[in-house]
Amino acid sequence: MKVYVGADHRGFALKEKLKDWLSEKGYTVVDCGNTVHDPDDDYPDFASAVAKNVRKNHEDRGIVICGSAMGVGITANKFKGIRCGVGINVEDVHHGRDHDDINVLGLSSDYVDPEVSLEMTTMFLETPFNQGERHVRRLKKIEKIESEVFKARL
Repeated sequence: MKVYVGADHRGFALKEKLKDWLSEKGYTVVDCGNTVHDPDDDYPDFASAVAKNVRKNHEDRGIVICGSAMGVGITANKFKGIRCGVGINVEDVHHGRDHDDINVLGLSSDYVDPEVSLEMTTMFLETPFNQGERHVRRLKKIEKIESEVFKARL
């Protein structure tokens, strides 16, 4: 599994810490930017790069970071097949993987302790989707909505 990471200036320090930590854990990490701290950068550039890569392979995951995690989450969810959940706490991330099969995790650099972010990342990467009938049914409904919405945009 590849883990694609991206962050703006507010999430840059956490992204760098996360990259090192993930590499130490044996994950293949791909940095989608920003690769330098630039106070004038914009989160949609990096969240979209992560989303574009994750949708190529359903086994891969993405982590997007900004101050609140809201902007990167909104951006990532604009891409068909991406299910980005904004992590509030470890239990919330577990639910997102277990029930909703999130494939991108949004992390807040301003409101969540970095150590908790690492715990949430562990939960995100290690929790399988439980594939229960109701959860699969719900994901199929989301896929149908995506197909209708993306078709309508053409």
